Parts: sequence; structure tokens; C-alpha cells
Amino acid sequence: MSKKRYVWPVIFMISTIMASLLSGGCAAKGAEKLQVATSTGLLAQIAERVGDEMVDVVNIIPPAQCPGHFDVKPGDIQMLADADIFLMHGWQGEKFTDDLIASANNPDLSVFKVDVPGNWMTPQVQSQAIDIVTGIIGQADERNSAAFQKNAATFKTSVNAKGAEMADKLARANVSEVNVLCADQQAGFIQWAGFNVVATFGRPEDLTPQVVKELVDKGREGKVILVIDNMQSGQDAGAGIAEELKSARVILSNFPGGYEGMETWEKTIEYNVALLLTATGR
Repeated sequence: MSKKRYVWPVIFMISTIMASLLSGGCAAKGAEKLQVATSTGLLAQIAERVGDEMVDVVNIIPPAQCPGHFDVKPGDIQMLADADIFLMHGWQGEKFTDDLIASANNPDLSVFKVDVPGNWMTPQVQSQAIDIVTGIIGQADERNSAAFQKNAATFKTSVNAKGAEMADKLARANVSEVNVLCADQQAGFIQWAGFNVVATFGRPEDLTPQVVKELVDKGREGKVILVIDNMQSGQDAGAGIAEELKSARVILSNFPGGYEGMETWEKTIEYNVALLLTATGR
């Protein structure tokens, strides 16, 4: 009789411990964050803000560096080896990613190309990119999909508000009267801003003496007062042209984080606009 009295409590205790262990194991697994690697800061800041604390994000190319001039390091390979998802643009300058993905040797890695045409510093392109990235991580982590959508809506509201604020500021400054030469990587943003783009130019390696002469001639004919360089594609490309034209010159960033303290899209567009207005005295 006494034996039966002890056997059932022991069985119950063992069952309770096993259930607790199994339950704890499932909870730990369910609590794991989605691991996202990105090729650029443009993708990283979207994934970070949409994913919030539910996603761990690591970025490969520093925001002030040109993707086409990036050299892969061992640590970059490890980022992909540990990741669930790799977000990239699919740009010409990202050809290094093929070798990077192969070297990571991660059979569980899902690779997505977020190819949104246009300049990502314009509000409409940024909003499209937010939708695509949100859809990707929401599909990968369905239990947090609703939270991702909520964060994306908040982010898009901020983007649209800041974009409208900057557009109004530029319009009030009558920038449509300002004739500019700009790096081709900035053309989409400068056209959105409302400036009159007389001509565009490529990277420093593309600027032969003949090309520079033609640009200077166009600049003089078009009464250009501002030359706009792109930080990531060779920030001094237009320096000689501006000197010849005796014009003002600014260097804009196409990536959040290109300038210190400018880690978000909103801060970066605001800083770019401030540079443009200061350079033109408006």
C-alpha cells in the first residue's frame, strides 16, 4: 500500500519535468530571431525598422563605399553562413555576391533581389522598397508578419511626410530655376527635387579629357551654377568641372549612414536637401 503511495507522485513528477523541458525547448526555438544579411545600408535600415526587435540584421557594404569597388572579407562570408535571408539589389556593382553566396555554403540561405528601379532616396522608391522587404521577411516569419506590417506602415508614413516636407522646402526655394550638372547616380533624386539637370556625368574613371571638355562646354552654355557629386561613385568626379565653371559643388549620399549621424532615410534626405539649398544660397 505504501509503495503505491510513492510510485504515482514520482511518475507525476517525471512527467511534469519532461513536459516542462519539451515546452521550454519549443519556446526557445520559437523565440529565435530571423537572421537577415543585407548587401547595402539601404536594405539594412528597412529591415531593421520593419523587423525591429524581432529580426537581427547585419550589413555587408559600408554606406559610404561604392558597391562596385567592394572587396569581400572573411567576416562577410560568415555573415551569410549564419543568415536565414540575404537581401541584395541585383545591381551591376554587386557581382561579388555570387562568389560570396557560394563561399558561405549555407544550404538554408534564401536569397532575394529587391530590384526597385529609380533612386532609393526618393520617397516613392523608398516606399516601394519597404513594401517588398516587408513581404519577404513576413513570409519568412509569419508569426510576426502583422507586427512587420504595422512597423512598415509607420515607416512609410514617416517617409511620405518627410518627402512632402522636403519637396515643399525645395519648391519654395524655386530650385527649378537652378541649372546643374550631376553625377548620373544622383540624377533621379535631383530631378525629383526639381532642379534643372543640364547634363550628367559618370565615375572618375569615365571622365576622359574629351568628356570633361564637353561637360564644361555644356555647363557654360547651360549657365550651370552647381555641380553635384555622388559620394559612393567617386565623390571628387565633378571637382575639376566645378573648378572650370567656377560653380558651387556638393557631395550627396545615396545611402543612409553615408554621413555621420545620418543613419536613417529621413535624416539623409534632409541633410542632402540642406546641402543643396546652402550651396545655391536658397
